[in-house]
Amino acid sequence: MSAPKVLAIVLAGGEGKRLMPLTAARAKPSVPFGGTYRLVDFALSNLVNSRYLHIVVLTQYKSHSLDTHIARTWRMSPLLGNFVAPVPAQQRRGKHWYMGSADAIFQCVNIIEDEKPDIVVIVGADHVYRMDFSQMVDAHIESGADFTVAGIRQPIEMADQFGVVDIDPENTTRVRAFLEKPTAPDGLPDSPTEILASMGNYVASVEPLLEALLADAEDETSKHDMGGDIVPYFVNKGTCGLYDFVENDVPGSTSRDKDYWRDVGTIDSYYDAHMDLIAVMPVFNVYNAEWPLHQGLITHPPAKFIHSEEGRMGHAADSVVSPGVIVSGATVTGSILSPGVRLHSWSTVSDSVLLDDVTVGRHAQVHRAILDKNVVVEEGARVGIDRKADIARGFTVTESGLTVVAKGTVIGR
Repeated sequence: MSAPKVLAIVLAGGEGKRLMPLTAARAKPSVPFGGTYRLVDFALSNLVNSRYLHIVVLTQYKSHSLDTHIARTWRMSPLLGNFVAPVPAQQRRGKHWYMGSADAIFQCVNIIEDEKPDIVVIVGADHVYRMDFSQMVDAHIESGADFTVAGIRQPIEMADQFGVVDIDPENTTRVRAFLEKPTAPDGLPDSPTEILASMGNYVASVEPLLEALLADAEDETSKHDMGGDIVPYFVNKGTCGLYDFVENDVPGSTSRDKDYWRDVGTIDSYYDAHMDLIAVMPVFNVYNAEWPLHQGLITHPPAKFIHSEEGRMGHAADSVVSPGVIVSGATVTGSILSPGVRLHSWSTVSDSVLLDDVTVGRHAQVHRAILDKNVVVEEGARVGIDRKADIARGFTVTESGLTVVAKGTVIGR
């Protein structure tokens, strides 16, 4: 049997309200992550490494930086007919923007009709993980399902945070029900203390998918959501399959990071995912050369550490330091420094995430903070030290005590 023709669709139109202020001026998938990446790079890297090279990225909300990043970074060989193409909302099916993830695909059905794939792989653009989608496609074809949902195992007490895939105990490759944030779901047949949370990744046979999208578009009661409406459509037909993420075997992965997946939909989860990168044995390993994470051309010079005198030594420990960073007599611990960051003498940065071109002045202190691009912390200023002071200055402070400073803010003493 010849390999199926696959079209990949990346859903990248999300507003990301819970990531404010990081999404005040950009789409959620274009939020920087891990120093040199953007969130969309994880989905695109997984697809490209899976050898799926016909990819469209559906954009909508404040998409300029996302479109620019894709155009500059994700260039395929036109000689071979490969492409990664951003597709903005075009109102092809009425004078309205996307009403949901299913409607986004329905409004772009012309792309599916033009490409004539056998299989459509649909993925979100705002999760941090590695996945070989070719293994999921193979499992989908072998199962005979029309539509397959990827599920990741989570503790049963966290079920009310996810859309939960309830599987048939008699046929664990079939979905019995899709439960939205249930409070008392059944555990898995082989692990009663766990449930399967939907990862927002799907594989569909093309004709059943087109039928489902049309039926959903004609349903005036639908919210036009892939998880909330399309998955139940196939469940009710008895043709919805399940792919357990634990079965995915990515080259170069270890037992520690084999089934790592983070939904970075909130400030706290975004921060926690960064902290997963910097352990001696990281929970998520960005250094796996067998399944690389692509982020485009880095044009910055190498990072530099200067001053070595007592009390004024430029150094970083348990941290990620990107190209173009200068640590000048500053102390960095447990932090992520993105390209172009400048840290001046006697300043300290601890347990923080600094995005591109942040400047921290002399004697300044930054602790448990996320500073967006071009933030300037002036000499002697403090961020993340005094919760009440940060709130009074209009910064976002989460319940866990993380301080988030919006793009371009100048922070005085």
